[in-house]
Amino acid sequence: MTEEIANAEVVAVYPNKVRVAVDDLVNFQAAGESLRVGSFLKVSDNDNVSLICIIESFSIEMRETKTEGVPDSKRVYMIDAYPLGTLKNGKFNRGGDELAIPPKRVVPATKEEIAAIYAEAFEAKDRFRFSSLTRQRDIDVPVHGDRFFNKHIAVVGASGSGKSSSVSTVLQKAISAKDGEYQGLNNSHILVFDLHSEYAAAFPEANVISVDDLILPYWLLNEDEMEDMFLESGDNNNYNQESLLRSVVTIAKKIGNPDADKVNFDSPLPYEIEHVANAFRNLARETKNADNSLLIKFKDNTEIEFADVDAQLEHYCQELREFAATKRSEINKGPYADGSIDKFERRVRSKISNSRLDFIFGVKAKAATLEEVLKQFTGYGDKLKTNVTIVDLSGIPFELLSITVSLISRLMFDFCYYARRAESLTEQPFLMVYEEAHKYAPKSGLARYKASLAAIERIAKEGRKYGISLLISSQRPSEISETIFSQCSNFLAMRLTNPDDQSYVRRLLPDTLGNLTEGMPALEQGEALLIGDAVIMPCVVYVEKCDPAPASSDVKYLTLWKEEWKKIDFKKRADNWRS
Repeated sequence: MTEEIANAEVVAVYPNKVRVAVDDLVNFQAAGESLRVGSFLKVSDNDNVSLICIIESFSIEMRETKTEGVPDSKRVYMIDAYPLGTLKNGKFNRGGDELAIPPKRVVPATKEEIAAIYAEAFEAKDRFRFSSLTRQRDIDVPVHGDRFFNKHIAVVGASGSGKSSSVSTVLQKAISAKDGEYQGLNNSHILVFDLHSEYAAAFPEANVISVDDLILPYWLLNEDEMEDMFLESGDNNNYNQESLLRSVVTIAKKIGNPDADKVNFDSPLPYEIEHVANAFRNLARETKNADNSLLIKFKDNTEIEFADVDAQLEHYCQELREFAATKRSEINKGPYADGSIDKFERRVRSKISNSRLDFIFGVKAKAATLEEVLKQFTGYGDKLKTNVTIVDLSGIPFELLSITVSLISRLMFDFCYYARRAESLTEQPFLMVYEEAHKYAPKSGLARYKASLAAIERIAKEGRKYGISLLISSQRPSEISETIFSQCSNFLAMRLTNPDDQSYVRRLLPDTLGNLTEGMPALEQGEALLIGDAVIMPCVVYVEKCDPAPASSDVKYLTLWKEEWKKIDFKKRADNWRS
């Protein structure tokens, strides 16, 4: 575009905005495509340095003029644009203050210039591509692959905005990327927490772990997870029950691992959960000598004087006992035989015998080794090697959702942590994908989310150092823990219609895009604001369609309603429900 055609001038420069006046918008657009919100402008000075701006709004002003001495008025188009960075010698840099004031020349950036900015943003080996500019879809928008995956990612959008499809596209591109011509799998490792059984369709080669296949032995539970499992929220006796639980579990681990040098409550060592249940049953019925609390008389007239409380608990773990009746001034009730742990003891028994919890307390869980448990989630199974492992959470009882997510997340963090300590390097970095993260990592202070919040927040704050990062996906970002969300450095913000979610995302985004963020409610399916450390400059992109797609399409109500009446097999559904 020549100086004569570019009939535009900069009329105001602000720290975060440039205002341009154009008196002939048709002529101003002559060299390129029609201008719209999101189009790019190039503002230049005499030193051949250009400021690249993105249009965020248009307005019209009427200016008074004189034509042959007669007062008149003309229409002037005012364009407000957000400065993104400077273009000097063909190289784009974010920010920059090299532009002289006032700048002399304003033109729409050509398609070739925009394409060159993105194409030359990163070296070829660093580029990772999954999207294009939404208004110019033949212009690819690469991100810096390492910065994109190792600094945590947030994908947010309302239901139907294309969120699941976009996540699938990113992951499919990641597992197909290769550095060389080798055959077989690349070295990507991705673990997906799938709340609605969507992602198996998008990754046919993945290892899909349903509740029937999942093995999470109870002996791997830590303190928070044990409390979520067995303690009742709001119980006044929780403090005493928690302390007692720690003591009994530690004793049970010592019984199960007599050769272990160090045994504590959090040691990942197997033990018999029945020993814990036995101890609580005995303590709830215990009677003891009035003068010596370690002298216990049993119903069969035998008695034992224990050396200390640990010896007493060890005995109680290994068998159920019947105690002698109380006798005034001689035999008193034990400290826990006052009913304070009765509900707790029944709750432990109920959980252990619940068939829905076989993946925690069942025969396979008891027999599993730590190595076998880890192989499930790392993609290194004995029969199947895979880049993607999908944990199908749809069959997990709701009350155990937090515990399940917490335990798997914590195991993966520790797996990467000890690998780094032992081998002094990270050769298998892992990406943890949390679909619908607001369901198990909310801002809520409820005790039921304590375990999962602690595990995910630890990865968010420390995971990058050990080769484990997050991809958070949610339709309600305002409900996610701020600790987790604020650690994300790269964002795909898709259509958001809830005002609370919109304002929350704007507040946490690392780049303030002014009025451009106001367009989030109007984004089409598959469109998103791509912002963060991994992209050369913030932009509105269209994420490529994934192939195959996740099973997340909406039910076609009217189409199905117009069909002939269909029968329902109630027995089949009921049998499936009961099982």
